[in-house]
Amino acid sequence: MSDIIKIVIGGILVNNYIMSQFLGICPFLGVSKKSGTAFGMGMAVTFVMTIASFFTWMIEHFILIPLKIEFMQTIAFILVIASLVQIVELVLKKLSRALYQALGVYLPLITTNCAVLGVAILNSTSGYSLFQSVLNGFSSALGFTLSIVLFAFIRERLAANNMPKWMDGFPGALIAAGLMSLAFLGFSGLI
Repeated sequence: MSDIIKIVIGGILVNNYIMSQFLGICPFLGVSKKSGTAFGMGMAVTFVMTIASFFTWMIEHFILIPLKIEFMQTIAFILVIASLVQIVELVLKKLSRALYQALGVYLPLITTNCAVLGVAILNSTSGYSLFQSVLNGFSSALGFTLSIVLFAFIRERLAANNMPKWMDGFPGALIAAGLMSLAFLGFSGLI
């Protein structure tokens, strides 16, 4: 039970891929201008990370290791992630055209999002079981979503206020991101 709690708290707060490990910064900065778009990206990443954790574990343990081709791990993982992103893209295009257009180029970039690939590789190097891998993928994705949505709320508040000219726009966003990162580092002693 304590392993499960460590994985969940670690994925969401302590080892947050954006705030603590600085992975997945491109969509974090690019899609976080509006909270609705940030939430949509978070949900897409949650789906991809969780399902990718399942399939990459299966591929590694039932194909790569038995055939002794572990060196193909990164290529196999990227193929799984790319396939899942294509599914998400097709579903969003069909069900939510506005969100699909709002995410724009950042949706296909989930394929090369280092946070998604990082979770798959971390699951492999940590020796997690299938359940632990999926739980870690889901928890890490929730941490990604939490970070991007909180950041979007902050950016919306900054845009609504009178900011000094030098801090308006992207410079203010970077300062806010740095302060958020410092706040998340405060969770490092939890586990």
